[in-house]
Amino acid sequence: MDLMFLTKEDGLLMGPISRVLGWILNGIYEFCALFTDDVNGIGIANIALCIVLFTIIVKMLMLPLTIKQQKSTKLSSQMSPELTAINEKYKGKTDEASRRKMQMETQAVYDKYGTNPMAGCLTLLISLPIMFALYRVIYAVPAYINDVYDMYKLAAVEIQGVEGYAQILADFVKNAGIAGVNVESYVGFDIGAITEKNIIDVLSKCNEGTWQTLTEAFPSIATQLTNYSEPILRVHKFMFGLNILNTPAIKSISVLIPVLSTALQFLQTKISMSASKNKNGKDDPAMAGMKSMNIFLPIMSGAICFMMPIGAGLYWIISSVVQIVQQIFINRYMEKVTVEELIEKNQAKRAKKLKKMGIDSGNTMAQVAKTSTKSIEVEEIKTTKDYANYSSKKSDSDTTSGQTGEETENEGKRNDAPVSGSISGYANILKNRNGK
Repeated sequence: MDLMFLTKEDGLLMGPISRVLGWILNGIYEFCALFTDDVNGIGIANIALCIVLFTIIVKMLMLPLTIKQQKSTKLSSQMSPELTAINEKYKGKTDEASRRKMQMETQAVYDKYGTNPMAGCLTLLISLPIMFALYRVIYAVPAYINDVYDMYKLAAVEIQGVEGYAQILADFVKNAGIAGVNVESYVGFDIGAITEKNIIDVLSKCNEGTWQTLTEAFPSIATQLTNYSEPILRVHKFMFGLNILNTPAIKSISVLIPVLSTALQFLQTKISMSASKNKNGKDDPAMAGMKSMNIFLPIMSGAICFMMPIGAGLYWIISSVVQIVQQIFINRYMEKVTVEELIEKNQAKRAKKLKKMGIDSGNTMAQVAKTSTKSIEVEEIKTTKDYANYSSKKSDSDTTSGQTGEETENEGKRNDAPVSGSISGYANILKNRNGK
């Protein structure tokens, strides 16, 4: 039976992250429960409020990753023109020598800025599992909040006490239009195989209307189900009488949920895009291609909000508000951070990493990185004859500057006839031209 959509995530990657986020959400709810009077039905033990606080806390915890991503974006906006120039330079050249040169010049740009092609992707790869786990927890509240689970458990146990409840529950799911459930798997299914969690998964997708339908499906326990549903519906209440279990409707104030979600995501995108402009006020070429996607995604999320419970739309709204506020302050912070400072820090980190690996950073491409890519003239040395002319000029220059004949001879031996177009040849030439 396919009724496991709202149970806890147990995957190797998403499972641990979901559990940590679930602990945070459960802790928030239990804290709010301390100020709640269940007898009078007042207090702040409310799922909507918990989603708001939960979203703010998680977004703040992810702030270091967000800042790191912004720094990577700022460097990317400076690197893009140079990388684009290299791509244009070797456009249409498919021979192996040209590919090698292109790779060397591209790597020189990354070395120059002290970063690597995977820098931005790494931050994204870290944040994506957190985001997916966050959605999972928000959409599976009873699985992670103990008190809420216990509320549903009372109703589930009551249902299990009714003879033939499996088939009755199957008919209820079909007639009430409960989404995400494989109805056919219910028919003729063994009662013993339907667990308490399976029933809670169904009940957690019931709103005010479907709870009424459920009581009609189980008339023998209608009173008990009504009593159990009252606290469940109460903790899911939102402002203006909305219930986060309901889906937005066009002719209701709930229509504001998808509208606000779309509008705020547009605003968030606009503020984020403003950070990708370079010093000349031009858009980062790498970000320019994402403009259409940044228009499409908010519209798509708004459409999805009409098909999902208000709770999911509430999360998107709060998430956008928090990210907008964060982005405003991050933009102000990034205005004070120069590219030179970022490069210096990146180079220091890179040198430290190489030192731990036992590699002398002075013998790496770091020396090339200190120069503009325009000074990399490896492509000019295409034949052994060109290299010989280069070596002759180098020897004359060394003699003029006071180098002895023996030293010149030894220098020639050290650099003797590398294979034209080979990696070692290019590396040796670059080494010589940097005074090594």
